[in-house]
Order: sequence, then structure tokens, then C-alpha cells
Amino acid sequence: MSIPIPAGYRFGAVHCGLKSDPELFDLSLIVSDCPAAAAGVFTPNLVCGAPVQVDRSRLPGEGFRAVAVNSRCANACTGEQGLRDAETMAALASRSVGGEPAQGLVMSTGVIGTMMPMDKVRTGITAAAAKLAATPSAFVDAARGMMTTDTFPKYAGKQMQLDNGKEIRIAGMCKGAAMIAPKLATMLAVIMTDAALTPQDAQMFIRTAADESFNCITVDGHTSTSDILLLLANGATQSTPLTGRDLQRFGETLQELCTELAVKIPQDGEGVSHFITLDVQGCKDGESARKIARKIAEDVLVKTAICGADPNWGRIVSASGTAGVPYNPKNVSLKLNGYELFRSGEPVPFDKQEVSGNIRENRNTHIVLQFGEGGADVRFWTTDLTQEYVRLNSDYTT
Repeated sequence: MSIPIPAGYRFGAVHCGLKSDPELFDLSLIVSDCPAAAAGVFTPNLVCGAPVQVDRSRLPGEGFRAVAVNSRCANACTGEQGLRDAETMAALASRSVGGEPAQGLVMSTGVIGTMMPMDKVRTGITAAAAKLAATPSAFVDAARGMMTTDTFPKYAGKQMQLDNGKEIRIAGMCKGAAMIAPKLATMLAVIMTDAALTPQDAQMFIRTAADESFNCITVDGHTSTSDILLLLANGATQSTPLTGRDLQRFGETLQELCTELAVKIPQDGEGVSHFITLDVQGCKDGESARKIARKIAEDVLVKTAICGADPNWGRIVSASGTAGVPYNPKNVSLKLNGYELFRSGEPVPFDKQEVSGNIRENRNTHIVLQFGEGGADVRFWTTDLTQEYVRLNSDYTT
């Protein structure tokens, strides 16, 4: 297992009784041994969880020591008690490593409207703190502790050399498999680096990275109550905040890491049979490209066509025209898995059986839609819609 874990971080994960299976971790602790600057991006849903409210009020900022993460209980729609519980979880996490209450952050995911079983959480944080380690296995265990319906832990890491010759590391973990939509998704993510950043730079870079990665994935168009993306920068390797070319390259590396993590979420979509990469090209501006991409990526008829290996290009082209973006339909062209199906507003003859077989035999599907309106492009990632997805989400709480 090769993960470039940033210096100065430790991880612990335990089963504390939130999940019914005692073999599954359900609480994780992520600790910075030295105070870290932190920034965050949060769900825009007006109905947001207590952890979102707590972290949003504290970030961007400095001096953070620990993040407590639990699965199975979202602590959303839980009123004032839920808010107190989230604050307590953050305080317990920080105190477990000698920090002050305000030096903690918290993230929760799971069922909405369930009160947090704080006795189990208290015991879990204490147990996780006793297991803290800086090893790759501890890192992966922490990623497992935030999983709900995920089928595999999602993590990635990168290294970058500064102009002064020092090497810094960036690593991250996330969870998500369904209830996925841009801004953000049903996801939790923590990115850590041993470089130093000012809180303002951390906020700018994590927002920019999110816009080009986590905000370009969608499975079902449902933005959840719990979405949190955190960036921690503790300066354990490079204590002076990055500037100039180093800062620019850090932003590029962070973008690459976030994209690698984000793509893993729809790849793990609940019950899906196809992972779809959608390139919308040649739009007037970026916002137009995003509107069209999101409309297509969330269109039920497009999704079901891909599920059934039906090369029904009309659904894709038609969906683009409902995005509220003006364009000339005579300029539109479409390719699916490299097959040209539609060119300059007119159908192109193709072998339907061949294209259908290609879709059916490949889990990865690539759609390229060209508009000829300008130079703005965007890439989205989504999935098909299957009977299994409906089944899994029809009895989630029962």
C-alpha cells in the first residue's frame, strides 16, 4: 500500500455501535499533531446538518487539531440538541489530543432525523484516539470509518517538490455513492497537506478545486444535508506559507487530487452498471457549459438509455435544449464512445447494433457534445439509472 501521507497527521478508526455490523468502522479521528490552518466547502442546501453549521462558523481559520467523523447518523434536522451534539463531538476530538474545544471540527453522514447516540460517540472518540497512527493502514481505516453505502474506501495522495527542494505531500479521503449532485453531493472529504497555507489561500484553493471536481459529479441530482469538504494545512514540512510559483503549483496539484477523489464517487454509484464521462465543448461561456452538462447528466431518459445500451442520441441532444442556454441547434454534434451519431444538427448513419454492443460491453461510457458557440468546455461525471439503484434507495431506512 503506497500512500504519500503528509507529515504530522495521525488517524484512528473504530466501531462504536452506530453500524449494526461490529466488523465495520463507523467513527474516525483525523489528527494534526501541530495546529493547522483549515478551510471548507459546504452543502448549499438550506436544510443542512449540525456539523455543517458548526464547521461553517469556524472556517476558514487557524489552529485546528482534530476532525471527528461518524457514519450512519447525519445529525441533520435534529434541532438545538443536534447542534450541541456536533459541538461536543468537535470538542471531544480536539481534547483527545490535548487541544482546546474550538480546535476541533466534525463531519457526520447517514440517516437524516436521527439523534446522535452521544454515549457511543464519546466511547468511540476515546477508543479512536488510543489507536492513532501515521501508517497507511490507519489512513485507510479512517477512510473506511466514513463509509455508508460505499463499496470501497476512497483515497488518494500526491507529492510535490517546492522550488527550495523540499517535498510536500497532499493526501485525501472521501465517501459517497448515492444522493449525489453538484454543490456538493452526499459526500464527506478531508484533504491534508504538510505545507503551510494561510486560511485565505486555503479557502480560495479548496473552493476552486471543488468547482472543477466534486461539483462536476452527479448521480441523481439530490444535494444532501451533510456535504463537507475540508482542507487542512499544518506546515509540518514547509512552515512558511506557500507563495508565488509554489502556491500556484500547489493549487494545480490539489485540483488533480480532488478530481481523482471525486471520480471515485460516481464510479461507486449504488447499483449502477455504467460510469459516464460527459464532455460538453464549444460553449459560449463556462456557466452555459455547466448548465447543459448538468441537465444531460441528470436526465432520467438519458440515464436509462445508457443502462439499456440504447444509442438513442435524440435523448441527449433533446436534454441539452432544456437547460435554459441559448444556442444554434444546427451547430450541435455528438459522439458516443467514439462513434459519431449526430453532426452539425443532422443525424449520421451508424450501425445501431454495433454501438449498442459497445455500450453494453463497456462499463465506461464517453459522451462528447460539441456546440460550436465558443471556447468554453466542461467535463462532468455521472452514471446510468438501474433497477438496482431504485431498489437500494427505496428501502434505505426500512
